[in-house]
Amino acid sequence: MFGLEALDLARIQFAFTISFHILFPAITIGLASYLAVLEGLWLKTHNDTYRDLYHFWSKIFAVNFGMGVVSGLVMAYQFGTNWSRFSDFAGSVTGPLLTYEVLTAFFLEAGFLGVMLFGWNKVGRKLHFFATVMVAIGTLISTFWILASNSWMQTPQGYEIVNGQVIPVDWLAVIFNPSFPYRLLHMSTAAFVATAFFVGSSAAWHLLRGRDNPAIRTMLSMAMWMALIVAPIQAVIGDFHGLNTLKHQPAKIAAIEGHWENHGDEPTPLILFGWPDMKAEKTRFAVEVPYLGSLILTHSLDKQVPALKEFAPEDRPNSTIVFWSFRIMVGLGMLMIFTGLWSLWLRKRDTLYSSRPFLYLALWMGPSGLIAILAGWFTTEIGRQPWVVYGLMRTADASSGHSFTQMSITLALFVVVYFSLFGAGLGYMMRLVRKGPVINEGAEPSHGGPGQKRTPARPLSAADDDGDHSDSLNKGN
Repeated sequence: MFGLEALDLARIQFAFTISFHILFPAITIGLASYLAVLEGLWLKTHNDTYRDLYHFWSKIFAVNFGMGVVSGLVMAYQFGTNWSRFSDFAGSVTGPLLTYEVLTAFFLEAGFLGVMLFGWNKVGRKLHFFATVMVAIGTLISTFWILASNSWMQTPQGYEIVNGQVIPVDWLAVIFNPSFPYRLLHMSTAAFVATAFFVGSSAAWHLLRGRDNPAIRTMLSMAMWMALIVAPIQAVIGDFHGLNTLKHQPAKIAAIEGHWENHGDEPTPLILFGWPDMKAEKTRFAVEVPYLGSLILTHSLDKQVPALKEFAPEDRPNSTIVFWSFRIMVGLGMLMIFTGLWSLWLRKRDTLYSSRPFLYLALWMGPSGLIAILAGWFTTEIGRQPWVVYGLMRTADASSGHSFTQMSITLALFVVVYFSLFGAGLGYMMRLVRKGPVINEGAEPSHGGPGQKRTPARPLSAADDDGDHSDSLNKGN
């Protein structure tokens, strides 16, 4: 069907499941730290707005966390079911790294998550805040180990191959492989930016509907400060990441740039747009800027960037895909920086919360961070092809060798189950977002909190069917 083979379906299945999964950890990472900041600000200032926002976003965090755990289990099983040869070859490296994640991050998160979500009126303030911080740290530790494993597959070191299997000989070299620091910073920052625009979009939605209160304003303000500060930092991290990739995976950079050949000693131009044709070995309809490719990728005006024709055809990534996935990621990143700068200008004019054109932009930028993450992961993973472990094992040699029929059935089942299960979960989460933070307008400021008699947070009963706010003003307060 469509010229696909069983290997292609196995790759599509993995791409489909990981694309669903990565959305949830990204928001989990960002929201966990956001919740820690909100509770810390509430403890310091006793401003109930921060407490109300904490209860509101903790419900969304709980739903998102649960979906992330479920989708993550599927990812782990696929290594054994669809990629058993890879597991046999590199399992002595990837297996322990994933185990370390469970032993450190997952147990830490699981141990304190219950206190964080259901201990608001059962433990003291400091202990509850400590639990929230531990959950936030756990999400970052999880990112550390997952990125260590993935980065080793991109830039492997600290190993020996004995009897056709990878044997780790230096765990520090395995973990802190050449691309790991850049990938860890790039992914963690991407999670914070994606969460900021998710939060900002929800605030913009409420403001556009006329629901203007201190909690909504605080959401938008904090989100836009994050966008203003962190989005440019992400661009700088991405630049360093690109330099590292050029050094260790030059074929990936050539594919990303749609750059097929160098001419004499001429500097490499930057192809802004075009259509890389893998068969014709050229980029059609190319719109080029002279010298700019050399300047961005080598930080000089005379050095050349390796070209795709310098690599054997069987060693070239699919330039058609990564060329455009990379540009989607960069384009959205530029829009994020623009949004942050616009918010600063409006803030100075005291119109941040009333400018409808800006609020519509903030609303539509809500999924931009998650789309950029997906585009970045497509660039990273497809750009690594045809290797599953770069330079050591080809993807074609890593699969379990299931039949086309078997892969077709399982892929179809995954599509049906994922859209049904996670579609329902995402729909419920959006209902929570539409409901918005609940406040007691006109009530006396309350200093209650952990250890005080208050209504406990109940993430699975927070969204009323009718969406009315009047009957739930005290929930989460």
